[in-house]
Amino acid sequence: MRRFEEEFLVLNNTLLEMGSMVAQSIHRGVLAFVERNEVSAHQVMQDEARIDECDVRIDAMAASLIALEQPVAGDMRLVVAAIKISTDLERMGDLAVNISRRALSLMSDKELSSPIVLTDIAGLVESMVLRSLDAFVRRDAELAHEVLASDNGVERMRAEIQRNAVEIMRSEPDSIERALDHLIAARSLKRIGDHARNIAEGVIYLVQGIDVRHRPAA
Repeated sequence: MRRFEEEFLVLNNTLLEMGSMVAQSIHRGVLAFVERNEVSAHQVMQDEARIDECDVRIDAMAASLIALEQPVAGDMRLVVAAIKISTDLERMGDLAVNISRRALSLMSDKELSSPIVLTDIAGLVESMVLRSLDAFVRRDAELAHEVLASDNGVERMRAEIQRNAVEIMRSEPDSIERALDHLIAARSLKRIGDHARNIAEGVIYLVQGIDVRHRPAA
């Protein structure tokens, strides 16, 4: 295997390693929030540094490949996609930390009288993340398009959670902070879904050389 092929393989594998860590952090963040699992919340925060380290390594590898190997065509698309995907993954990790912080703030509080359920939106978002990463592994543009189509469902769920949270805050002033924590967590999940969409768009660009950003989902 030639040197530049080895470097592309390392770049690819580091991106997969980072994706696996981020997917795990998102799952743990949701677990921390839904089940009030303090151990999971703290684990997410501990893993943030490892995710950030991967992001820095990927940027450095991509810069080196561009400067020294001068990649063309599909190889160049991989470098560009890797930079964009690692940025989205890093931001997902930050959002998982945000959800975990909201979870910790609720640990000692009583449940809302009218529960705000996050399991549905969390399940769909986690599915988007895993499918976008799978699409990258398999270089599967069709699967990436399926991720894009899921985005509307996430937005509908977020909007419903927002309506429920606002209603609770209006009718039960002593529940404002707890309802707000749920609303912030839901918004963080929506933003994670946005980043999964970005990764799917990156896969389509990588596989087909087509920029589908800013186009409405099917």
